[in-house]
Amino acid sequence: VQLQAFGGGLVQPGGSLRLSCTASVSSSSLTYMGWYRQAPGEQRELVATITTVGNTKYADSVKGRFTISADNAKNTIYLQMNSLKPEDTAVYYCNARRLFSLFWGQGTQVTVSS
Repeated sequence: VQLQAFGGGLVQPGGSLRLSCTASVSSSSLTYMGWYRQAPGEQRELVATITTVGNTKYADSVKGRFTISADNAKNTIYLQMNSLKPEDTAVYYCNARRLFSLFWGQGTQVTVSS
């Protein structure tokens, strides 16, 4: 499974960005897809996940600000990030699980700074 992520960039505090991640296989064959992030000097942490039936899970730090969604016809998930804060600055990684295997995409940098 290959995952290709797009959409990072530089944004001011309070701004918005949308990340997208497309899988090379049908998303219906995946248990879930999601986003993790890793800030400099920190461990990689969960941001949000979505299952093939649309169940979502969010880190407490992003609840109410970030929304994960999926377009199964395009094998793509999105992460709409609103009200961004400097502490959201990190490399964001798309991931997917299929049975007992976990797959990662390349990271995309999100920088929130004035």
